[in-house]
Amino acid sequence: MTLLQMNRRFSRVESGVDLKDYFDRGDIASRENRWNFEVAWEVANKVGGIYTVIRSKAYVSTEEMGEQLCMMGPYKEVCARTEMEEMEFPRGNPLLDAVNSMRSRGYKIHTGRWLVDGNPQLILFDIGSAAWKLDQFKSEMWEKCHIGIPHLDIETNDAIILGFMIAEFLEEFRNFAVTYSQNHDLNPPRIVAHFHEWQAGVGLIVLRTRLVEIATVFTTHATLLGRYLCAGNTDFYNNLDKFAVDEEAGKRQIYHRYCLERGATHLAHVFTTVSEITGFEAEHLLKRKPDIITPNGLNVKKFSAIHEFQNMHAVAKEKINEFVRGHFYGHMDFDLDKTMYFFIAGRYEFGNKGADIFIEALARLNAMLKHERPDTTVVAFLIFPTKTNNFNVDSLRGHAVIKQLRDTINNVQQAVGKRMFDTCLKGHLPNSADLLEKDDLVKIKRCMYAMQRDSMPPVTTHNVADDWNDPVLASIRRCHLFNSVHDRVKMVFHPEFLTSTNPLFGIDYEEFVRGCHLGVFPSYYEPWGYTPAECTVMGIPSVTTNLSGFGCFMQEHISDPKSYGIYIVDRRYIGLEDSIQQLSTFMMEFSRLNRRQRIIQRNRTERLSDLLDWRTLGIYYRQARVKALQAVYPDYVDESAIYGSRSNLVFSRPHSEPPSPTSSRHTTPAPSVHGSDDEDSVDEETELKELGIK
Repeated sequence: MTLLQMNRRFSRVESGVDLKDYFDRGDIASRENRWNFEVAWEVANKVGGIYTVIRSKAYVSTEEMGEQLCMMGPYKEVCARTEMEEMEFPRGNPLLDAVNSMRSRGYKIHTGRWLVDGNPQLILFDIGSAAWKLDQFKSEMWEKCHIGIPHLDIETNDAIILGFMIAEFLEEFRNFAVTYSQNHDLNPPRIVAHFHEWQAGVGLIVLRTRLVEIATVFTTHATLLGRYLCAGNTDFYNNLDKFAVDEEAGKRQIYHRYCLERGATHLAHVFTTVSEITGFEAEHLLKRKPDIITPNGLNVKKFSAIHEFQNMHAVAKEKINEFVRGHFYGHMDFDLDKTMYFFIAGRYEFGNKGADIFIEALARLNAMLKHERPDTTVVAFLIFPTKTNNFNVDSLRGHAVIKQLRDTINNVQQAVGKRMFDTCLKGHLPNSADLLEKDDLVKIKRCMYAMQRDSMPPVTTHNVADDWNDPVLASIRRCHLFNSVHDRVKMVFHPEFLTSTNPLFGIDYEEFVRGCHLGVFPSYYEPWGYTPAECTVMGIPSVTTNLSGFGCFMQEHISDPKSYGIYIVDRRYIGLEDSIQQLSTFMMEFSRLNRRQRIIQRNRTERLSDLLDWRTLGIYYRQARVKALQAVYPDYVDESAIYGSRSNLVFSRPHSEPPSPTSSRHTTPAPSVHGSDDEDSVDEETELKELGIK
């Protein structure tokens, strides 16, 4: 990449280092007799974040590798029924020969295609069919690696069975592939097996200890010990080089799992992590520096018109408005046109996900808004699934009352319209006193009186089990954020994931994100961070930290992240108090933006989506596979390889950014010259130029 190219402004990512350069549906791989197997516990098995990684990457993987790609994991009937279309491999295919060989040993194996974009080939292993060999597998693991597995650890037992089944399958496949190649005068088969996380890593250990000639890649998305240490409220990042890792793993009764993860890390030909921060963690906890960083991407779908996602934001926001009207009935003392929606979501890890500093920062934001912008309201949603007893009756009642009022108003409106039409038909000008009858007023008054409430709106939509010890509710109580009439920050704790069948919201998570104004994810431990990444591709600004993989990635690739709607809180180099103050300042800066400025910022944020597309980031996975192949097959040359680095690709400061501080907001969009908040007022020449509008 030339200096001129590096310095030019990118409205979309433009680079020769793109995975789409290799989209040939496996034509080159087939001619080279190159095979790729991707192994993970969450293939067609929705458990956590790795499922999102594997699923979203499936399309670009099949576009690159075609039928030379196969994904493998455990057969979980509940998920497989809806995720997999069962079918056999075609005759003469070494995959079918290897499957039949395994079945002849008594193993149950399901083959077919994954019902996701790309429809990759699937091989799922029924763990129960090999359970009778568990003791034999454990014995081999002890004899060759000196790793003992406790009998009562069911999850590790299942990982051992799956790992040995996959290793045996790959060994069989290689033997059949060699025979097939010799019979058809093909190049010798070159096979790469890519293993995700410690559960799948057992298969890698078995392959390497049995000396099977297969190139291996191991990716850790988050270290096992790192998760446990952070959950224990340790000063994790400042003590990474001081932890006695064996002792710490032993204290938490995960030493055998830690040994499996570390063993896979060191035996792999190529070791990768999803971010620089996780690589730093792995270097100290797993004692190996990653060879390549493989960031997580998303399958980004572009809109034909630039305003289309803005329209979707408006539609989704109106649905959230409807929830707010019901939840805060009787206390709707704020203007929804001057209300902003902030949210945090994810696994219920109170400290790791940064919910603690989010609530504390909201309390400070509340005080600042009361003083500086009393007409602005922020509704903060906290979406963390936890155990509940049922919906909060007050929340359900509010939505029923609002529905009754709406239905009554609609009926009165129809009646008034009919009377007005009849009066005009007779040639008379309607009189307001004749249009609204006494009976109509009585109905409206009844609905209005039903909306009165003595208590404040609830801070939670459900009755949380053991609510007195719940960390979110305890923190809300401590900060006195009780949704009083004087509070400018309103709290809504929704302790379950959002679905379209939810009786309160009636929208799924993606639509909810589109309707919000700002996602806040001040995580302390976040190896990557899909939640802020999802916000970015939907054009929603977000807050992240320099301890999340996403935050570090954005700092590296964007010269001024704030101007693109990416606010990065420093949780690594400054104290907790300073981090909270910084977060509250960011949220206050965002609250000062008018509607037009928020529209401009959303346009900028959405432009970053190409940076997070698998078409862009998938190249790192390809480079990891090529490096592993060259370690096992020294004569292998990747003719089409383009070893560029996206670290050179930097989004520069937008043209429309003011060059000097404006009202202390040096990285927010320039304020409107005419003070217009209308959506169609984005007419500044530099901004239009930046948006590509002539």
